[in-house]
Amino acid sequence: MERVRVGCCGFPKSRRQYFSIFNLVEVQQTFYRPPPVETVLKWRKEAPADFEFTVKAWQLITHPPSSPTYRRLGWKVSPAEAQQCGFFRPTAEVLKAWEKTRDIAQALGARVVVFQTPASFVDCAQNIENMQIFFKKLGQENFLFVWEPRGRWSDKSVSFLCQELRLTHCVDPLERPPLWGDFRYFRLHGGPNYKHKYTDEELRRLRDMVDTETYVLFNNIEMYDDALRFNSLLGE
Repeated sequence: MERVRVGCCGFPKSRRQYFSIFNLVEVQQTFYRPPPVETVLKWRKEAPADFEFTVKAWQLITHPPSSPTYRRLGWKVSPAEAQQCGFFRPTAEVLKAWEKTRDIAQALGARVVVFQTPASFVDCAQNIENMQIFFKKLGQENFLFVWEPRGRWSDKSVSFLCQELRLTHCVDPLERPPLWGDFRYFRLHGGPNYKHKYTDEELRRLRDMVDTETYVLFNNIEMYDDALRFNSLLGE
């Protein structure tokens, strides 16, 4: 692959327009409510041969049903199911959610799967054990796994889990450096409410951090324009 790939978290424009400009997208629908495999096969067919999809894992794996993101799930989780979902719990529901994520990733030819954990998923023995059981059960399955912890985690715990489970630590590099990974995966959220438009100075700082195989994904309201500007800086 190219040393640096730049794109957006989701399609901010029509797929046809997006495919003509960028070579990377992180699929977001898979987090909220995974689309049918037939739909993503159509996306793969529409995209250029060298276009890369990465996939955000289904929220049933990482987030509890109390998360507001479940409003976009499309159905109401029963009280019994609610005890089985999220936080990498070693349950049949979480495993089925992974199988759905895996099938879509395979259909897209995606090699990277991103697991974003919520603020409520914090550094504790139970959560560490859940992650160890989950990822060791999966093995690598020919994927590269990325972990973006949003809760409070010590650097020691993050480094330990990433090394033990071969997870790439995902960060916004303008806020903190990544702690471990065979490659880099950056997600730029644009601060609270995703409203920040990145300045030229910030994008130049970001460019200076790219010195190995790196994915750069913009996830702010101005993601399309910011990704375009960053691409231009890389070309200078």
